[in-house]
Amino acid sequence: MPLIESKADGQDKWAFFHLFRSVAPDENEQRVRICFMERNTMLPVKAVYFILLVYYLYFSSWPELDDVRWTLFQTIQWFFLLCLIVNTVVGVMLIRMDEFSTSVLREVVFSICLFDAVLLAMMTELTGGFESFLFWLFLGMQVRNAVSMPVATTQIMANLCVSVIYLCAGAFDIVVARSVEELDGITVEPVMLRALLLVLMTACCYALQVLIDKQRRMDAEEDEFDRRQSQLQASGRLAAEIAHQIKNPLGIINNTAFTLGKLSDGNVAIQQQVDLVREEVNKADQVITKLMGFAQLTEGRLAKLDINDVLESSIAQVFPIGHKFGIRIRRDYGIALPPLLAQEIHISEIFINILQNSREAIDERGEILIKTSYGGNYTLIVMIEDNGPGIPSDKIDKVFEPYLTTKEKGTGLGLAIVKHNTELYGGSVVVDSELGKYTRFNLLFPGRSAIRFQP
Repeated sequence: MPLIESKADGQDKWAFFHLFRSVAPDENEQRVRICFMERNTMLPVKAVYFILLVYYLYFSSWPELDDVRWTLFQTIQWFFLLCLIVNTVVGVMLIRMDEFSTSVLREVVFSICLFDAVLLAMMTELTGGFESFLFWLFLGMQVRNAVSMPVATTQIMANLCVSVIYLCAGAFDIVVARSVEELDGITVEPVMLRALLLVLMTACCYALQVLIDKQRRMDAEEDEFDRRQSQLQASGRLAAEIAHQIKNPLGIINNTAFTLGKLSDGNVAIQQQVDLVREEVNKADQVITKLMGFAQLTEGRLAKLDINDVLESSIAQVFPIGHKFGIRIRRDYGIALPPLLAQEIHISEIFINILQNSREAIDERGEILIKTSYGGNYTLIVMIEDNGPGIPSDKIDKVFEPYLTTKEKGTGLGLAIVKHNTELYGGSVVVDSELGKYTRFNLLFPGRSAIRFQP
């Protein structure tokens, strides 16, 4: 029986938390959201907002203020001018956002969010602190952040900062600006309720982000699935048609060349030319045979594969129940990985060939480590490593060449199949080894790529 150490069972308890993992949309989608919220929506709103603040801060009549509130009022006036300058610069950047990278725009949006929150907090303190009607604008600001900042960490940080800024403004109002008589009228319950609402809004915005993200990924997977299946069928039909149209003429040419060779016995020059024709016809025939093999791909259908399940099935074939290899198999499977759109037979063939190589290379005290992880942008990474004798450095670049083998009964096709099937789906495979220590295969499977035919 094999000795098995698996981290997958221990990680099951964390699967619930992975349900709430959000994958940020691509840069183009992020720019679209920034354009919609910050440029098309917030710029007009801010224009009206700043006009109202100019009148409110500089032209409206104010009752007599105590020293603390007068100092605060003057501070707000100066900070408002700073915010006006900063927002003007940011507005120009948003209008000309095509000239800036997405990362720069993300940083600008995050920064201006904090500026706006601080200005709103100052106005909140000036209009009643925790009792100010401007509290509801903080909730609206959190919704704005959720749209403008689809990256989970940035969004949560921004919304928590907005909550803290509001609470600091209210606390300042209580500690510094209120008189003893005014403090008697303040109760704890409304303050706690508003703080709870801000935290709940932060959580709700992120939850909505997760739902939108999952729906976006599902739609993208469905589109990719249909596209790949259509492409596979179209490519197969084209390959079959080409093979059929060329195979018969090649056979006629080959037979004619054979007849000419028989008729030209004794003429060495003609015989050499005939042999050359037949050799080239055979090369063309091999290409056509591969095209016909590619056409057979249409007989199968793509499926949404769980890479961990395919690995388990492959392990069961290479190390069946009751085997006596005595090899330790360690699993380190990632959780909530995106599906791989492929035919299972092709992917399983990759893993079976690598595992068979490892099984034949190591002894009974050997160990095989199998690890899967998410590589970002819908890619999957699979690492299979054994602690066998390793591969010499002068041969490591040739391990994927067909018919190259160091085994007495090997065909030399196992790793060639690994490379072919991986690249068929736009993936890549890299082998790394050190003599006497390990051999490691790193496979990358992209979630969105065209199926490739390599003759």
